Amino acid sequence: MESLWLRSPHTPLVRPNHHRMSRPVPVPAPARARSCSRSRQMKMPIFKATMSKPTAEIASAVASRENTLHSHSPTSPVKKVSPTSLQYPSGCLGAVPDPTVNDDDDGDNIVNAMSYLTNILASKVYDVAIESPLQFAPKLSERLGVKLWLKREDLQPVFSFKLRGAYNMMAKLANDQLQRGVICSSAGNHAQGVALSAKTLGCDALIVMPITTPEIKWQSVKRLGAKVVLVGDSYDEAQAHAKRLAKDEGRTFIPPFDHPDVIMGQGTVGMEIIRQVQEPLHAIFVPVGGGGLIAGIAAYVKRVSPQVKIIGVEPSDANAMALSLHHGERVILDKVGGFADGVAVKEVGEETFRLCKKLVDGVVLVSRDAICASIKVRLLKDMFEEKRSILEPAGALALAGAEAYCKYYGLSGENVVAITSGANMNFDKLRMVTELANVGRQQEAVLATVMPEKRGSFKQFCELVGPMNITEFKYRCSSDKEAVVLYSVGVHTVAELEAMQERMESSQLKTYNLTQSDLVKDHLRYLMGGRLNVENEVLCRFVFPERPGALMKFLDSFSPRWNISLFHYRGQGETGANVLVGIQVGKQEMDEFHSRASSLGYDYVLVTDDNNFQLLMH
Repeated sequence: MESLWLRSPHTPLVRPNHHRMSRPVPVPAPARARSCSRSRQMKMPIFKATMSKPTAEIASAVASRENTLHSHSPTSPVKKVSPTSLQYPSGCLGAVPDPTVNDDDDGDNIVNAMSYLTNILASKVYDVAIESPLQFAPKLSERLGVKLWLKREDLQPVFSFKLRGAYNMMAKLANDQLQRGVICSSAGNHAQGVALSAKTLGCDALIVMPITTPEIKWQSVKRLGAKVVLVGDSYDEAQAHAKRLAKDEGRTFIPPFDHPDVIMGQGTVGMEIIRQVQEPLHAIFVPVGGGGLIAGIAAYVKRVSPQVKIIGVEPSDANAMALSLHHGERVILDKVGGFADGVAVKEVGEETFRLCKKLVDGVVLVSRDAICASIKVRLLKDMFEEKRSILEPAGALALAGAEAYCKYYGLSGENVVAITSGANMNFDKLRMVTELANVGRQQEAVLATVMPEKRGSFKQFCELVGPMNITEFKYRCSSDKEAVVLYSVGVHTVAELEAMQERMESSQLKTYNLTQSDLVKDHLRYLMGGRLNVENEVLCRFVFPERPGALMKFLDSFSPRWNISLFHYRGQGETGANVLVGIQVGKQEMDEFHSRASSLGYDYVLVTDDNNFQLLMH
């Protein structure tokens, strides 16, 4: 084993250094008030699986805290919150844990820190995984003014880092446990990691997947030798079934992130980065779902190189870790955006959160458009040309966060690492990426202009657009007085766009910038063709599961009880379809409508009063 410069074994877990930022972090007022709160009544996990001795020491310490805590207070329910309750500018480092809080379990921290470190160093993940390359990204580095490195976990045998954690846990199972077999629930990369690990170790693997899982994914798992069972419409239903089978058949359940051995396996990514980087490193950007990858990386890096920032990156509509750090306790999202399905997690792990609140430096939030932009720029300018590899949305998440952070803080000349965590992309999602990437890169803007319905107005509009390139244009005469034009223009600079808007406004053509509206980009841009006021129309956005019968189940809930006045379907791949629906429901019938919508079981939100809908459709 190579020699390492380590901190004293008598030092507690190293806390991140939060005060060395290039400028203050402008967290919104509600977040600023609560971001430093820290609950000491945290429920900690008890792990009951067979573990190696160092891992068992961690579980023993955690269980000790659990018993002490429960002797004083009952378990409180986990708070449910909305992703929109914590939003801040893209690139801003938010959800920063409070470094001044002193925990009462420093003795346990010493044991845990050393146990994580030694277990990561001794991990056997290389029986099945590769030491992924750390590649310099010259074009992105030049554009951002930093030295950007990509940790290519998308080059693993199953195209994802998930293989590391699954194998590390399974390799530590006793022979009798391997003989009884393993089981997991997953719709993606974890399933393939468990399947390949089981094949390598010669044990039987049963993978429970939702029936909505695309055939290409469950066929990939079967090709690795695992048995596949399709159960339930959602991941939660599949997981519940998997845990029942584990108990009934005596199989060992392999969790996707919330287990010390899984976390340690993922921690080998951090070990490799520290070994591969030859210059001082400013930060490592890590995609965050349940927290296993960032917890493992932080557990190693903060022990060996505590000056390196560990920064999580989450989609703005799937920010469970940011919200948990903000509230000082684990929370559950009431809904979660599914575009980056690899990190679409409603609740982070108990052990992963315990480590993250001590070790990470904060979380950057990025939009769906920014993720698409990062995929496309790597696809077109570097990765596909050189490696014929296409990142999945979750795989490009850290890259999007690193770009946004470097721009926000004006970073210059620093070394930063972004982990490209996966490359299991499907063509349905790739279509969305190509459509939204220019918006995310701020190279295209979506606008609406109200112009008078008279001769010459269309020509006047085109003259005012000037030299800007129109990439999309939709217009339909809708009244005798005025019309709304929806269009997209290529943008080179913000000043260029603002100048065009000023030309429109000075000519009494009211112009709206709709670039940030998902409702417009997903639905309304395709529905232009005249406006109409429909009596008692309730407008909703539903997420339909991608499976046969989903539409009929919806229609059985609402038709013929009410008339459907609008319907626009927008597929997103395996994560489900965005559907915009108009239904004529009287005010006195709204309680019944909500009851039926809730019983349907599809996520939905009312958008009847959305200003952009009123502008374009009414």
